[in-house]
Amino acid sequence: MKPPSIEGIVETILYAADLPRSVAFYREVLGLEPMTGDPARFQSFKAGPRQVLLLFKQGATLEPTPVPGGVIPPHDGSGPHHIGLAVTAEDNENWRTHLSSHGIVIESETRWPRGGRSLYFRDPDDHLIELVTPGIWPNY
Repeated sequence: MKPPSIEGIVETILYAADLPRSVAFYREVLGLEPMTGDPARFQSFKAGPRQVLLLFKQGATLEPTPVPGGVIPPHDGSGPHHIGLAVTAEDNENWRTHLSSHGIVIESETRWPRGGRSLYFRDPDDHLIELVTPGIWPNY
């Protein structure tokens, strides 16, 4: 039996050792729009029309969290993770300049066979952030 379809990824989560520092990075350097948050535990950002990036303080979500209508089960993570954020091909060079102006080192750049490009750099928690133009996957 074929499973019902998946319409996309809604939430991506990264864990931060210093939540205020990471919130400032994603808001000020990457320009993501903050949504809801709790300064001691998490911050959500609008990361596209139907996507959310969540930053959680490492170790702050190890207990079930009651919310209106249910409970969020415990979760946590450690070590450097990787996320790719969609950007337009036209903005690729603008991103390079913008990151440089904030002292962000571009760790690598890749030109993909389908025509897409990727810029790789690190956030304050050593997570690998990739800015991706269309043309790296059959569906992107």
